[in-house]
Amino acid sequence: MENVRRIELVDVRQAASLGAREKQVKLKWIAAVLTVVMAGVAGAQNINAAGATFPYPIYNRWFTEYAQAHPNVHINYQSIGSGGGVQQTSEGTVDFGASDMPVADEKIAAAKVKFWNLPTVLGAVVPVYNIPGVSQTLNFSGDVLADIYLGKIKMWNDPRIAKDNPGVNLPAKGILPVYRSDGSGTTFIYTDYLSKVSPEWASKVGKNTSVQWPAGIGQKGNEGVAGMVRQTPGAIGYVELIYALQNKIDYGAVKSKDGKFLKGTPEGATAAAASAAKAMTTDFRVSITNAPGADAYPISSFTYMLIPVRFADPAKGKAMKDFLGWMLAHGESEASGMGYAALPKPVADKVALAINKIQ
Repeated sequence: MENVRRIELVDVRQAASLGAREKQVKLKWIAAVLTVVMAGVAGAQNINAAGATFPYPIYNRWFTEYAQAHPNVHINYQSIGSGGGVQQTSEGTVDFGASDMPVADEKIAAAKVKFWNLPTVLGAVVPVYNIPGVSQTLNFSGDVLADIYLGKIKMWNDPRIAKDNPGVNLPAKGILPVYRSDGSGTTFIYTDYLSKVSPEWASKVGKNTSVQWPAGIGQKGNEGVAGMVRQTPGAIGYVELIYALQNKIDYGAVKSKDGKFLKGTPEGATAAAASAAKAMTTDFRVSITNAPGADAYPISSFTYMLIPVRFADPAKGKAMKDFLGWMLAHGESEASGMGYAALPKPVADKVALAINKIQ
């Protein structure tokens, strides 16, 4: 606006030296410019959001790129965890939220603001570890991961870990399990998987965004877990793949439903979603952990934006519809380069139809 005032001042002075007709034309031009500028300011949309840390790296990139192409729309996203995202969306304290856990019917019914679970990308949760002197990629069976977090497997040279890793010189060093201390969709994905592969885990701990961990130490956010593991010899944790890649932390291969040890990859997440994608209708809430398939990585999940069915401010609703359309057309192509997987086309097509219903 300061630049506009400076231009106006200069142009008015110039107009003073013109004839009456020229002066009138010049002043009309100045008024038109100011009208356009003020309309742009008045039409600016600041959209506030909060939720999952799992997709934060790609969401942050998308929101930045979209703002560069659409200067009047700014999406401010706070990476606070899925539990916070569900709560704040339900209470209407943010314009939309994000969660890695599909929100249950009863929570949606109890919410002040009704919303849809719209999938955005797929990701893999990987077991990260810090074992000095071990350079090989470790293999983990699901029941072994469960028993580490149950506190039953306490040493890295435990025979059950050694069995899955023949030829690896595992140290006689204690294991420190690290888990999320905040309400976390990443925790939901991980505990959903553990509940499928360990009956003891299912009966004693179960699946949720927050659980009573039998062993270990809690840290906030994917960032906190990654940081704790990186700086603590003997630690093991679980994070979204991009956090392992960004922090250059070793991460293991996990035994699939088909009996293969697979490392987390975007392709493995896509393979895990294959059967679920075909079955999806208008409800996108599915679990794809421990999915069948030769290449299906077992700790995979969709992540969701929690989008109100009807926005209180119609202008914000229009801006979000435009952003979500841009996401499908442009943002999805960036997923694999950041350690995520783009939505399978059948799912993306159904999401596009859902976006058109936003009011």
